[in-house]
Amino acid sequence: MIGTDLGSLLLQNGHSIHYLSTSKKDLTDEPNFKGFHWNPQQGIMDENCMLDVDVIIHLAGASISKRWTESYKQEIIESRIVSANLLYKSLKNNPHQVKQFISASAIGIYPDSLTETYTEDNKSVDASFLGRVVVKWEESVDKFKLLNIKVCKIRTGLVLSKTGGMLQELKKPIQFGLGAPFGNGTQWQSWIHIDDLVHEYYFALLKGWQGVYNATAPNPATNKEMTKAIAKKLDKPLILPNIPKFLMNMVLGEMHIMLFTSQKVSSQKAVDNGFEFRYKTLDAALDNLMK
Repeated sequence: MIGTDLGSLLLQNGHSIHYLSTSKKDLTDEPNFKGFHWNPQQGIMDENCMLDVDVIIHLAGASISKRWTESYKQEIIESRIVSANLLYKSLKNNPHQVKQFISASAIGIYPDSLTETYTEDNKSVDASFLGRVVVKWEESVDKFKLLNIKVCKIRTGLVLSKTGGMLQELKKPIQFGLGAPFGNGTQWQSWIHIDDLVHEYYFALLKGWQGVYNATAPNPATNKEMTKAIAKKLDKPLILPNIPKFLMNMVLGEMHIMLFTSQKVSSQKAVDNGFEFRYKTLDAALDNLMK
């Protein structure tokens, strides 16, 4: 979802893209848009993908929105780390001109809290599975500094989009009159409009950002506020009682924590470094996405 929109933005602005895909049938060969095959699990990559490349944007990783069996939890971790390791090995062993490595990351690293506001300087890590994933993910990315490459990590919040992500999942029960906040609904949900997210990646590229940057809108919302706002846009009532945690644990297993964890995250660092959000409030974002 993010790669498609980001690719369109880069092409519109005159950049050439080499993209990696595990599916050979999805490869294209156009003047500014070329596909290359890789299979990180087997350590296979067409190293021609690195020719004339200045910046790598690493978005690979298995979805966290599937049930977390023990085997799938391993896939979530390995899909991020193994792919980064393959890119690192290729750069280390071959001549290249890569100057910057921009990687997706996640606000899931920040501890569950109703009161804290997290900046990039925060060093504490959530004890959950997601917290551990992000730590290992970022460690695999930091290695690129050893190759004298600028490393930027974009810690992404809940992505709101017309084509996937959090918004589409929240809309489904509300559309059928089954919507309700999760738990007491006071947990903070730090969200970002897909358009702002891809523009933040692009801004990081243009400005040569290094280090960690949060990608969340300036005004996070509670789960209750977000549920009510979506219901209002859909013109649907919220008549059911709040959904208890134990019930979602029965339905979703361990991944239910994604619905109840509270992370109020600040994006002030991005703003201080020149980035301007187009969708600063939840109302503005939903107006755009739910027309």
